[in-house]
Amino acid sequence: MLGMMFNEMECKEFGYVLRKELDEMLFDLSDKRLDQNMRESISKRYQTIFQMYARVAPPKELSKYVRDKRHSGER
Repeated sequence: MLGMMFNEMECKEFGYVLRKELDEMLFDLSDKRLDQNMRESISKRYQTIFQMYARVAPPKELSKYVRDKRHSGER
C-alpha cells in the first residue's frame, strides 16, 4: 500500500482533478460509437478513479458519480 499526505488545498485540487476525469469518462461512456471493448476498459478505469475520489469526497458529492449497474457495462 502506498500512502500520501495532502494539505487541505492539495486535497481539494486532487478531488477536482478526479471529478474532471470522472466527468470525461461518463461523457465517453455515453458515446454510442465506442465498441464494447472500449466501454469495458473505460468502465474498469472509472471504478478505479471513483474509488480514489471516494476517499476525498463528501457523500453528497460522491452520490453524483455512482453508476447504476444496468449502465455500468459490467456483467
